[in-house]
Amino acid sequence: SLQPTGYMENSISYSAIEDVQLLSWENAPKYCLQLTIPGGTVLLQAANSYLRDQWFHSLQWKKKIYKYKKVLSNPSRWEVVLKEIRTLVDMALTSPLQDDSIHQAPLEIVSKLLSENNNLTTQDHESIIVAIAPLLENNHPPPDLCEFFCKHCRERPRSMVVIEVFTPVVQRILKHNMDFGKCPRLRLFTQEYILALNELNAGMEVVKKFIHSMHGPTGQCPHPRVLPNLVAVCLAAIYSCYEEFINSRDNSPSLKEIRNGCQQQCDRKPNLPLRLLHTSPDLVSQEATLTESRLKPVIVTSNEIHVEVERNNTANQKMTANVGNDSEPNLIDCLMVSPTCSTMSIELSAQADRILGCYVEILKMLSDYDDWRPALASLLQPIPFPKEALAHEKFTKELKYVIQRFAEDPRQEVHSCLLSVRAGKDGWFQLYSPGGVACDDDGELFASMVHILMGSCYKTKKFLLSLAENKLGPCMLLALRGNQTMVEILCLMLEYNIIDNNDTQLQIISTLESTDVGKRMYEQLCDRQRELKELQRKGGPTRLTLPSKSTDADLARLLSSGSFGNLENLSLAFTNVTSACAEHLIKLPSLKQLNLWSTQFGDAGLRLLSEHLTMLQVLNLCETPVTDAGLLALSSMKSLCSLNMNSTKLSADTYEDLKAKLPNLKEVDVRYTEAW
Repeated sequence: SLQPTGYMENSISYSAIEDVQLLSWENAPKYCLQLTIPGGTVLLQAANSYLRDQWFHSLQWKKKIYKYKKVLSNPSRWEVVLKEIRTLVDMALTSPLQDDSIHQAPLEIVSKLLSENNNLTTQDHESIIVAIAPLLENNHPPPDLCEFFCKHCRERPRSMVVIEVFTPVVQRILKHNMDFGKCPRLRLFTQEYILALNELNAGMEVVKKFIHSMHGPTGQCPHPRVLPNLVAVCLAAIYSCYEEFINSRDNSPSLKEIRNGCQQQCDRKPNLPLRLLHTSPDLVSQEATLTESRLKPVIVTSNEIHVEVERNNTANQKMTANVGNDSEPNLIDCLMVSPTCSTMSIELSAQADRILGCYVEILKMLSDYDDWRPALASLLQPIPFPKEALAHEKFTKELKYVIQRFAEDPRQEVHSCLLSVRAGKDGWFQLYSPGGVACDDDGELFASMVHILMGSCYKTKKFLLSLAENKLGPCMLLALRGNQTMVEILCLMLEYNIIDNNDTQLQIISTLESTDVGKRMYEQLCDRQRELKELQRKGGPTRLTLPSKSTDADLARLLSSGSFGNLENLSLAFTNVTSACAEHLIKLPSLKQLNLWSTQFGDAGLRLLSEHLTMLQVLNLCETPVTDAGLLALSSMKSLCSLNMNSTKLSADTYEDLKAKLPNLKEVDVRYTEAW
């Protein structure tokens, strides 16, 4: 209510005001309003005409809102109510006041009216929705109104109101909503609206057109919030399909854990050790049969969820134990696909099945847009689905399309999201690899993922070592079937001495020689090994400087011309070499000083050097395009005592990290960097 000022001694309630007028007669006091109240009138004087008009329209608005609240709180005849709602909406639309509450207040009045009257006919519902539609063009519906809209979508999905009135409202929500956590009913309304579209005759075609309308006709979606909002709606809808299964188990993950991608049993301290028993390629049937007899699983039934429980952990430990004291895994263990998660037999209700089908299809649609794929891959990288979904064959089979799209994308920001978001967590790469909970083929998708990762910056010892330890069996099976990527992987494992066990090495060689492509690549490997022995043979110069403008090909030609086993100092400064030359540099056994000043040598090359040239002492990277991503890898080169990073994209944090991890570093040049 108004505060007493000037000559006023008591406040006046808005409901007591009978009339508000601007003083317009001659010689009237300037900038005054006249309020008519029971027992007389009150004059309010403002400082200027603008403020007076603000008061006038605000008081009129308040007076009318109180009137409508009173009329609509006790509705008698619905035709009168509908007429009053239309007048209220017109008043809000024509008011000169610029304030969010002008449109929100009528929406809240209607929302309250609907929540308190459950006996409305469908026609009444639709008439009210159409009446308030103009207010929804620039305002989100309040929570109670969202619930009413949800109910209408569920009960009348084919109503024209859904298409004509709700479509612009949902489009606005998806374009402008910043956080569904603060208004979950907006998300629920969007979810129900999409399901209503799916109920139309054309079904998913209508949904597809809606998604396309949200993206826009150009190659770049102009609204950055659309994709994250759509993904949030999809994740919530998919989670709801498995809610009864999640709630039926004592050891179910919380919603927070699911959002954080908690899939592994070790994250949760289960009562019984769960693990997936998945069909694996029958590479060594006799050994597999023997192992199966030792590890016979028992099925525990709980509310229609069948969980395979490992009966004997010690037997499993023996099976995966290394042979003797050798650090290399036993060949038979490598060939057997090692399961990791629990498998469940899940039967969804018909409604949940429809919801799941609709929203997985939307994720597939989103993955088809090139500009959306990087953000989508990043949002899905933590695997934000409940473990029940990941153990449900229908879900993982449908989602496989999305993962394939990531695996086909040449952009590193996309396909790098196939790997786990952090160490110790499974990523999509693990889940869709042979033995993973989602794998339903003999490794074709696995081969695609490895191919794209190897073609990027993952051609590293660490990645190969991980494959040798966990996926050697599938790699050998696919190589045996002539898969070129896997043949290349096996050759690299031999070339980088990843495999120590002699029997495993011989098995790999036999696998390579069993196909034409394998035989050819193995022969090329043998030729390279002979050249490498010649290159590393003692002799040749101790210092070498390549002429400026030399290329990767020139360096390769020079190093193939004789022995360089004595080469300790190599200068490639002001040449045109790139990261590609790293494959030749790592073969120089005595190299201690390397000058790459003003070359195009980048992060991928640095990663390779850091894994192989651990004895390097002096490295000059001045004016190279290296960034923090590559420079961080230098922390493994403990022998470095001189490092020049002048005029690079080095950050202060990375510099501090390198100083802490390189104990022998004495000379450092960081001029013209952020760390300077």
